[in-house]
Amino acid sequence: MEDDGMNMGLTMGMEAPLFLATWVVMMVAMMFPTAAPMVLLFNRVHSQRRERGRAFVPTWVFVAGYLVVWSAFGVVAYAGALLGEEAAGRWMWLMDNAARLGGAVLIAAGLYQLSPLKDMCLTKCRMPLTFIMTSWREGYGGALRMGLEHGKYCLGCCWLLFVILFPLGIMNVAAMALVTVLIFMEKAWRFGTQARFAASAVLIGLGALVLANPDLLPTVL
Repeated sequence: MEDDGMNMGLTMGMEAPLFLATWVVMMVAMMFPTAAPMVLLFNRVHSQRRERGRAFVPTWVFVAGYLVVWSAFGVVAYAGALLGEEAAGRWMWLMDNAARLGGAVLIAAGLYQLSPLKDMCLTKCRMPLTFIMTSWREGYGGALRMGLEHGKYCLGCCWLLFVILFPLGIMNVAAMALVTVLIFMEKAWRFGTQARFAASAVLIGLGALVLANPDLLPTVL
């Protein structure tokens, strides 16, 4: 059972355009609950500027910058998945140890939960008003840069939580739901820090179990 995920292929057999379209839709569905406060605040500020007769920028410009960051990450993820599939075809030991490699990814994600970079990016994402006050830029170009910057912080906060979807199954609805809930708890819940530490322990523990018993990975969710 160790190679079930690899037999399906990390890209799920999708060509780049379909993979990227699927990736963006998945990202929007998973990130929208936590990105919404930032987007709504940006929209409110510019709506007030428009009411006062001042220059304003449509909210879609900010959102476009945010989507560019995650789309770029999708390109990197697809390239990495293709390299993984090619490597598995060349070296049988990768195929034989696919589940263990997935366990290692889970452990890495758990450790990243405790990292200073994760903490810094999460702090930025949790405080939309502070971000608006400290990162405000005028004009269309400024709004786009703000979207890119906010997307960068969200990516820094959550990228490995998306990477673990590859060993768990990129189309695993249960895994996507759990990751979505975790991201929401980390960013929006008052006990977000505790949720982050608890998730770290779970990911590290699950990864260790998979390393010891690879058959757990295909059936854990």
